[in-house]
Amino acid sequence: MEIRPILSALLRNKTGPLLVAMQVALSLAILANALHIVSERREVAARPSGLLDEASTFYFSVRNLNQDTPEQMLATIKRELEVLRAVPGVVSVAQVSQMPMSQSGGTTSVAADYRQQRESGYASTYFSGDSLVKTFGLKLVEGRDFLPQEVPEVNEQTNAEVPKLVILTKPLADKLWPGASAVGKTMYFGTGDGATGAQVVGVVERLMSAHAELSDTGISSLIMPARQYGGGGAMYALRSEAGQRDRVMQEAEQALRKSSATPMILRIKTVEDDRKDRYRADTALSWMLVTVSVLLLLITCSGIVGMASLWVNQRRKQIGVRRALGARKLDILRYFILENVMITSAGVLGGVLLGVGLNALLVSRLEMSRLPLPYLVAGAVVFWAIGILSAYGPAWRAAGISPALATRST
Repeated sequence: MEIRPILSALLRNKTGPLLVAMQVALSLAILANALHIVSERREVAARPSGLLDEASTFYFSVRNLNQDTPEQMLATIKRELEVLRAVPGVVSVAQVSQMPMSQSGGTTSVAADYRQQRESGYASTYFSGDSLVKTFGLKLVEGRDFLPQEVPEVNEQTNAEVPKLVILTKPLADKLWPGASAVGKTMYFGTGDGATGAQVVGVVERLMSAHAELSDTGISSLIMPARQYGGGGAMYALRSEAGQRDRVMQEAEQALRKSSATPMILRIKTVEDDRKDRYRADTALSWMLVTVSVLLLLITCSGIVGMASLWVNQRRKQIGVRRALGARKLDILRYFILENVMITSAGVLGGVLLGVGLNALLVSRLEMSRLPLPYLVAGAVVFWAIGILSAYGPAWRAAGISPALATRST
């Protein structure tokens, strides 16, 4: 099949082919970038938190009423911890200041040396009077956990002293001391003469921050030993035996309420719920982009089918003449298929260029990553396939036109 006659015919009627090629180019550019965004969002939403078993981990936020003194609050915290540990099926309990992905928690600036002009970064700060390494099931890659005698009791109303020991996540330790062991080194909160230091005793592989940021700060966290009291409430993280979470949650709540002689405000939530809430917007965006991509594909298919059908109707006499001169059905079918492949190829080339340009804009404005080449290659293959399949029906009908009927038509 000669390409030159097809190209000559397309150039004589440029409007239709140009519109189809533009539609393919725009659809390819949007589809490739949309699926890239969906892939990134799904990867972010599936990031490991560092917890051994999210499905078995939950937490209580408890506020006991009618407690006037910090000493009463401290005694209540110790009593409630013992009550929770006694619940059948509880593997570990820890008082904690915040939870991963809960979207509520504190951060602090950190530095490897207080003489730095600027801090090295920011970290999500976990205070705990118990072993978060055990309760969360964190993986220690260096050093050790805090010892019981290293956990001070800190009155939040009067004591602003920062604990002198700290456990870091591996990403944070690597940021502060690249290529070196962090254990035994002193990390500083802030810079300058007012900075305070804490000695690193351990490094855990990962612990997601409370806000689970999309940048590396989402896993830049630190743990400090402190039994905090006096703030009016407490938070307890619990890990149950596998498959026992719902039962343990119910029994633990009943045990807490039964153990208190005064009214309490109690809120319970699972880590799985926090993950869903944190990434709800990302999930909604992913589904919206998938829907848009499907609609674009359908619209593009409809455009190619409609234009191919129009060309067949306009060329009935030409098709009849060719059939009368000996052209086979396969020749007619091949002509229209090749014609649509040429149009689609022009659209694919424009779509690749447009997709790269659109991605460059997203990278500069939204700090996205570069669009991987496989997305463009896969998109090109998809639209070539769409071009062939969408044109096949009209082309097959054209190949079946009777020469006698076609040459008599006006």
